[in-house]
Amino acid sequence: MGYFKGWYFKCCSKDKTIAFIPAYHRVGHKVTASLQIITDDEVFHIPFLSLQYQEKPLSVRIGDCFFGQKGIRLNIRKKGLCIKGMLRFSHFSPIQYDIMGWFRFIPFMQCRHSVYSMEHDIEGWVEINGIKYVFQNGKGYLEGDRGRSFPKEYIWTQSFFENGSLMLSVADIPLLGFHFTGIIGVVLLKGREYRIATYRGASVKQIGKNIVTVKQGDCELTAELMEKNAHPLHAPVGGRMSRIIHESPSCKARYLFSDRGVLLCDFISDRAGFEFEYNS
Repeated sequence: MGYFKGWYFKCCSKDKTIAFIPAYHRVGHKVTASLQIITDDEVFHIPFLSLQYQEKPLSVRIGDCFFGQKGIRLNIRKKGLCIKGMLRFSHFSPIQYDIMGWFRFIPFMQCRHSVYSMEHDIEGWVEINGIKYVFQNGKGYLEGDRGRSFPKEYIWTQSFFENGSLMLSVADIPLLGFHFTGIIGVVLLKGREYRIATYRGASVKQIGKNIVTVKQGDCELTAELMEKNAHPLHAPVGGRMSRIIHESPSCKARYLFSDRGVLLCDFISDRAGFEFEYNS
């Protein structure tokens, strides 16, 4: 049975976004690794023979590159590609408990999600084929996935805003011959965590072309993709990175979040991350 494990390091400056996705994949006895780098303008998919990692503290090494809780070190020199750089992270902002809730104890799940940091500061630089990206007072976000395959249909989005950050994922979840719509989301607002999830009673109020609204008790969150900036990424199917999805690493999106009838957030970001792989 195939398996994959990957991490998503999102790094934002005032006007630039870069996301780094180191991952390894196993199909049968064959194990491979890859590093995908997605910027505002292009995508790089770099194959590797292996990847080493540990979870506590998080440390991922692939080739001569290192990704961890303190930052990122890059050194890639291949034909037609030269990437180097050093990014330093401040202390992470972890969520209160596992984003999967009690679903983490259910066996045979297709994909499991992790959130390592909702927001941390970034300082440093990255240079890609002579183009330099400077991060001063930058912001970072870090999550991960593991399992066999990405959901057939899903929506994922992440954004920083003035008083915090948020993430939301809505997906079709197959389990033991049945399907259900799974929701996991966090709004971190002025240091307070609002958790929205299926295991806490969340449900989809609407889902349509480029917009999704989820509701949980008195809380309601809407995410609307207003302008795409999508680039192709490889995603796992049975451990094999054979699927092409499309992510907007920095696009225009609107978010509304209310609690008990009070509108707590209503903002438009042009640095939002969005994947809308949903046909309904």
